Amino acid sequence: MSMRIDPGAQPNEVRLRGTVSGDPEVRVLPSGDEMCVFRVIVARLPVRARTDGRRSPSVDVLDCCAWEARTRRSVSGWRPGDEVQVAGSLRRRFYRSGGATASRVEVEVRSARLIRRGATG
Repeated sequence: MSMRIDPGAQPNEVRLRGTVSGDPEVRVLPSGDEMCVFRVIVARLPVRARTDGRRSPSVDVLDCCAWEARTRRSVSGWRPGDEVQVAGSLRRRFYRSGGATASRVEVEVRSARLIRRGATG
């Protein structure tokens, strides 16, 4: 059974504005390809109160990766606390880890910009 994609369907497009949570890391894959990985903390919209009395998380921490050389260079200079904006697509990437196949969902970043440098100290 094959799935048909409607050519008029909405594109897979993600836009995030948030704070860099740690130093971006450039990784070289066994194939020789390079990618820069980092995480962005984004605020959640308020939701209804939980019935069990516990608080729901107020932020999400999202994995992001940049494959294109220009984007990798841009994000590799970011620092924890920097406010940034990224745009790209949500991807599920499969890889081998410890002899097993694993997967992760991340934002594959096409464009990125620094909005404001975080406080240094």
